[in-house]
Amino acid sequence: MPAKEKLITPKYSVVAPIYNEIGCVREFYEQVTKLMETLREPWEIIMVDDGSTDGSTDVIREIAQMDARVRPVIFARNFGHQIAVTAGLDYARGDAVIIIDADLQDPPAVMLDLIAKWKEGFEVVYAVRRKREGEGWFKLFTASLFYRLIYRITDVKIPLDTGDFRLIDRKVVDVIGQMREKHRFLRGMAAWVGYRQVGVDYDRKERFAGKTKYPFSKMAKLALNAITSFSYFPLQLATYLGFICAGISIIAIPIVAALRLSNQAALLGQATTLIAVLFLGGVQLITLGILGEYIGRIYDESKGRPLYIVSEAPDKK
Repeated sequence: MPAKEKLITPKYSVVAPIYNEIGCVREFYEQVTKLMETLREPWEIIMVDDGSTDGSTDVIREIAQMDARVRPVIFARNFGHQIAVTAGLDYARGDAVIIIDADLQDPPAVMLDLIAKWKEGFEVVYAVRRKREGEGWFKLFTASLFYRLIYRITDVKIPLDTGDFRLIDRKVVDVIGQMREKHRFLRGMAAWVGYRQVGVDYDRKERFAGKTKYPFSKMAKLALNAITSFSYFPLQLATYLGFICAGISIIAIPIVAALRLSNQAALLGQATTLIAVLFLGGVQLITLGILGEYIGRIYDESKGRPLYIVSEAPDKK
């Protein structure tokens, strides 16, 4: 590792959110360093420790002590992946900022392709997953469903099969930095800002070590953040359910009246009433739940709390 020395303003910033990746951090640093040195231009790595408890924090500090190009941002606690990436963008100083996870599923070598497209004039270069190695059918299916659902119902057309692995130009980073909502979906925010964007295909690898930090529960939460941040579809769905129930009622009233007048035994008794009440009650509770999700987000925004708290970090400039 190079000796610690005064760092000049970098042209490239590599932002790596890290949470309990002790088995990956050193290898990630070695691979990124080897790659970035081939560019022969100044660069830096922003390692954002998202409240790790496995010793990753100490490894990050050790690397930063030996290499001035590594700038550690240590959170006071775990704030989540999207917030960790946001902090990395806040502290990044480069003209081009590359977001990449430290688990090495996204090969650092692809960063050269992202940089090449940036030099062609594109302000956002996102990596498109062509293959996903080491992932089971359930993860592949739910991931595919997630991207296609988001694409269809959100107001912003987010590219399919893309994660947060991407290069963002400084002007785009500055715009995203002004967007301080609590429930963040960065790939949607990057699509929302516009500018010239292009994708680069790549094959995603297996994790170098450790276990995934994005189980189904977190994927579901991310999907909910994406939908509520960029779409009114759930609110519209509640309206559609209301019209459907009203339509069923309008159709059912004359049918029930006719059956009663003809002394038919159909649609009589407590069971029928109970089914109708449970159906309408379920629709009402679903609607209240949807409203509650949006109101809860308004409540979170109204508190005005900072997105994250750092226990140690370098100067932003």
